[in-house]
Amino acid sequence: MKYLLDTCTLIWVIENSPSLSDKAKEIILSDESEVYFSPVSAWEIGIKISLNKLSMTGGLAEAHRTLIENGFLFLPVKWEHTQLLETLPWHHKDPFDRFLVSTAIIENMTLITSDSIIQKYDVPVLW
Repeated sequence: MKYLLDTCTLIWVIENSPSLSDKAKEIILSDESEVYFSPVSAWEIGIKISLNKLSMTGGLAEAHRTLIENGFLFLPVKWEHTQLLETLPWHHKDPFDRFLVSTAIIENMTLITSDSIIQKYDVPVLW
């Protein structure tokens, strides 16, 4: 099964945070799971680091290395991901989260997130 990490989940994975749910850990660590991350999350993390709202040892370069070394898959942005945003309901106001929802819908992925607002969309969510 294919999964997409939202930005908070991605940060928690990189930092090996106890905030990550047991179910999310189980799925992420399963050999049967294809776990993807989006450049949109990297963009959001980069902005938060530059605004001093997030501290991450080694920054984005180290985060990317860690993800790739641990078998996570990079999912490039596609035109279809952006096009769906035109009609996506405005349950969530955060543009990064809206994009991740759109991506998960287009790619038929389950979004791994603790964000309860995302559950209002027609997208499979796991936490």
